[in-house]
Amino acid sequence: MNINKVMNTKILSLVAVAVLGALALPAQVSAISILGSAEDFAVLGGSAVTNIPTSTISGSVGVWSSGGANAISGFNSSPGLAVSDPQVTNGTVQAGTAEAMAAQGNLTDAITSLGLLGTGTTLANFDLAGLTLTPGVYTVHAGTSNLTGALTLDGLGDINAAWVFLMDSSLITSPGSSVNMINTGSGAGVFWDVRSSATLDTSTSFQGNILALSSITLNTGASIGCGRALASTGEVTLAGNTISAGCSGGLTVSESGGIPSFVSPPISAVPLPAALPLMGAGVLGLVGIARRRKHS
Repeated sequence: MNINKVMNTKILSLVAVAVLGALALPAQVSAISILGSAEDFAVLGGSAVTNIPTSTISGSVGVWSSGGANAISGFNSSPGLAVSDPQVTNGTVQAGTAEAMAAQGNLTDAITSLGLLGTGTTLANFDLAGLTLTPGVYTVHAGTSNLTGALTLDGLGDINAAWVFLMDSSLITSPGSSVNMINTGSGAGVFWDVRSSATLDTSTSFQGNILALSSITLNTGASIGCGRALASTGEVTLAGNTISAGCSGGLTVSESGGIPSFVSPPISAVPLPAALPLMGAGVLGLVGIARRRKHS
């Protein structure tokens, strides 16, 4: 038996195992949802939450500051406490609680992180109606309305598909407009990073998490089928709306913050692991050692 040949084979096998293990490493790095504890809230206001009953909310409703008796109206509320309300399921109504304050801080962090993703694809038309968009990052310019009809988000069969919309100013929809998600699953995420205020007009059927720097208004009959209304500094105003917290998957961020990572990188932007060139050099070095042993 050729001992050198056996040793060479074992060395190369070990190298292959090491390479595969290193390639799998990014999935094992500690990461958290980009929303952090804000995931617990379907509605989060920076200054107040005003509701014209009856709304149907799945997830907590909160304001980071107690703000006195008027911080939350249209729901049962008590400053500094989490209380129940028949309009709210899978959560409570909170004004000035530690949970609401922590969520507000995580919202601020999430807005900062989304801004680090870069501009992505800049859409030529500010109106998204009629488009079918695959997962990725999109920059949308301000307009009279950003959605006058139906927008389709196609996950291409990926249950962890994620879309990020960077609104360079406001987000405004027209009456009866809609966002539809297809070919994806429970791990999907949709994020609307709004640099100003957001308004969903009457009967808008929306999907995704609205992270607004200022205020958010949902007019009568507007709904968020999977997502949240999260306002950083301003008020959230509701008028008989339906909101179901969800669609916060697809993106993660390290516990220390920074640039978010796509759970499943968009097909057009799949970077090689940063460690791959170094591993390649290591492979060549081990092969060289094996060859020297063969000739010694």
